[in-house]
Amino acid sequence: MAVPKKKVSKSRRNMRRFSAAYKIDKPESSDCAACGNVKRPHRVCKCGFYDGKQVIAVNQPNLPVQA
Repeated sequence: MAVPKKKVSKSRRNMRRFSAAYKIDKPESSDCAACGNVKRPHRVCKCGFYDGKQVIAVNQPNLPVQA
């Protein structure tokens, strides 16, 4: 039976875990169809749209008036 010869320190353990997780591809980003902002997949956009439908009513901030 395989038994570790010495205790693995917390630092070494965490470095191993980080390097394994770091190799996994990060989530892709997509553009919102309504406003064009970059958003993470399968999440509601800041404008309140999801899958081409408005699911949340969001108060849009007033745009500055140009003279």
